[in-house]
Amino acid sequence: MENNTIKQLSIFIENREGRLDEVLHVLGENDINIVALSLADTEDYGMLRLIVSDPLKAKMILKEAGITSMVTDVVAIKVSHATGSLSSAMHVIVEAGINVEYMYCFANGAEASAILKTDEPDKLVEVLGKSGFAVYKELEAYNANA
Repeated sequence: MENNTIKQLSIFIENREGRLDEVLHVLGENDINIVALSLADTEDYGMLRLIVSDPLKAKMILKEAGITSMVTDVVAIKVSHATGSLSSAMHVIVEAGINVEYMYCFANGAEASAILKTDEPDKLVEVLGKSGFAVYKELEAYNANA
């Protein structure tokens, strides 16, 4: 019988400059591809949740690097990339009396995108541009993967 859950890595990380980069670097250097990522923060720490190409290997290499992580079973549902699809799925879940602790989403397509929050958005765009990275223009972002 096929398992209907997937493994998610959860990592408590200190809310300090460079900590997220450290985790991502360890994964990248060990050929772990990130499929989805969610980062929620408080004043002192962040909760990094990842779906990766090889969660058990990722947990092991993170441990070797001194980074504690845990593996959790989660369910990944498929909905069409259309207005209201996620709402329809959520309605079914609510009607069944199932509580959702947290959720993060991504659209699957030829390209991936990340949304970054910063107090210095103009500086971020400038630094990325100087490093050869493109950023979405407003209308491009609204139509990504449509």
